[in-house]
Amino acid sequence: MKLHRTTLFIPLAALGWIVACGTNPDDDSKFDPTKVDAGPQPAPSSGNFGPSSGPSAAPTGAPVPACGNSVKDPGETCDDGNAVGGDGCSAKCALEAGWTCPTLGAGCLAAGCGDGVVAGTEDCDDGNTTDLDGCDAVCALEEGFKCAMPGAVCVATVCGDAAKEGTEQCDDGNLRPYDGCSPTCAVEPKCAGGSCTAQCGDGVKFPGEACDDGNLRNGDGCSSTCALEPGFSCTLVTSGLPASIDIPIVYRDFQKTHPDFETYSGSSPTTGLVNTQLGTDGFPQFLSTNGNNANGQQLTSAASFAEWWKEDPAIEKTIFSQSLTLVKQPDDSYVYDNSAFFPIDGLGWGNEGNSHNFHFTSELRYYFTYKGGEVLDFRGDDDVWVFVNGKLAVDLGGLHSAQPGSVTLDATKAAELGLVVGGMYELDLFQAERHTNESNYKLTLRGFEKQKTSCAPICGDGIKTKNEACDDGKNTGGYGLCAPGCVLGPRCGDGVVQADQGERCDDGNLVSGDGCSSTCQTDAVVPK
Repeated sequence: MKLHRTTLFIPLAALGWIVACGTNPDDDSKFDPTKVDAGPQPAPSSGNFGPSSGPSAAPTGAPVPACGNSVKDPGETCDDGNAVGGDGCSAKCALEAGWTCPTLGAGCLAAGCGDGVVAGTEDCDDGNTTDLDGCDAVCALEEGFKCAMPGAVCVATVCGDAAKEGTEQCDDGNLRPYDGCSPTCAVEPKCAGGSCTAQCGDGVKFPGEACDDGNLRNGDGCSSTCALEPGFSCTLVTSGLPASIDIPIVYRDFQKTHPDFETYSGSSPTTGLVNTQLGTDGFPQFLSTNGNNANGQQLTSAASFAEWWKEDPAIEKTIFSQSLTLVKQPDDSYVYDNSAFFPIDGLGWGNEGNSHNFHFTSELRYYFTYKGGEVLDFRGDDDVWVFVNGKLAVDLGGLHSAQPGSVTLDATKAAELGLVVGGMYELDLFQAERHTNESNYKLTLRGFEKQKTSCAPICGDGIKTKNEACDDGKNTGGYGLCAPGCVLGPRCGDGVVQADQGERCDDGNLVSGDGCSSTCQTDAVVPK
């Protein structure tokens, strides 16, 4: 069998949602960018940071620090504008290990990759900044690894062991493709009748998603449901093309005594053997009226044809965990070309006394975003059927010498197949090798670019995000106002006496009863 296909634009879902390694204290799962300051806020959070006019009220007790007011009160080593711990600045405004909080009122950052503490946006920290050891030089978890303990050596994950770890998006305990979890433990798109929806957090932005930044964190511009969050500017970044692409494929091996193998022959295509719509089980269906034709009958019965796709160990042996590796070409296409296509020699029922294993079917499925005008070219011998959106798009028929076939997904064909520009669809290719002669398989694909969302806070939009100390929509600075760069401007509590603003003192906090009141007026010291 020889198969050739070209010019399909396919951004694959791919493969690689990064899961947090170890215990990342920066849990933003409940972050609301419009309500950044979750803790007590005695001082305003975005616009006016100065004191009210007039002297402070007489102190009535000992000084009481106010964690979360964007001021370092006595005993505080940080204040990120909230009184919530686990984000670098604790609920008592104490700096947490592995973090740095350089901007008052704004979110804290990782002190540095390689210190053995998972902080900020780090996925992992194995105590070094070496690449290719599971946790890379910027503390991002590398594909195929898990880092169970910060500061410890990372280890490789095992896909198919039913334990979802490291960069695995799923692990259903097997290496079978097309069951929702791929052989590389990536979540597969969900398709119903050939139309698909992508999975949020896989790092590939597909139709139906407003964004996808490769994680399920809230508060970074793209939410855990792949919705855009206010206060951020988000753009699409197109990834570079990889050197090769692996596409899963399933083989089912049969004995030569099966009624449909080594029984029929033909040199010209015998089309019309299958229904034009995939069955509810997702496989080609025997067309009851195919009967005899100029080339003779090619299938024994509906029952025998159904066995091509069933998993019955008494009849066939299914072989999972294999893939076709397509290599990138200078023109950015990807090609698999094998003039001796015997992928399961020695497997299944074995070669049955032949030089190769000649009796098998194959099932290959993948997903693409329809852009309009794609041209799919095929060439194959024996049996080849291609379905798009669950509908028969190419019928090379059964048992024939090498024959070409193609389909152009223009507006007319799109209407026939039910395709809408921007929609995501499944393409299903089914093939059979039924005779002890040559076996060829050539497949050419294009368009594996992937787009990922990248977001950054917008300073000046009036929305305070967690990495901004303030945002009043102008940020022009001035006493008690937000300064350029979304940082706090001069104000009571900044440790600088602003005499022209009526301040008589400024001890760097907003606590009364310590000699300088919460409005920067002198007051009596209250004994502790």
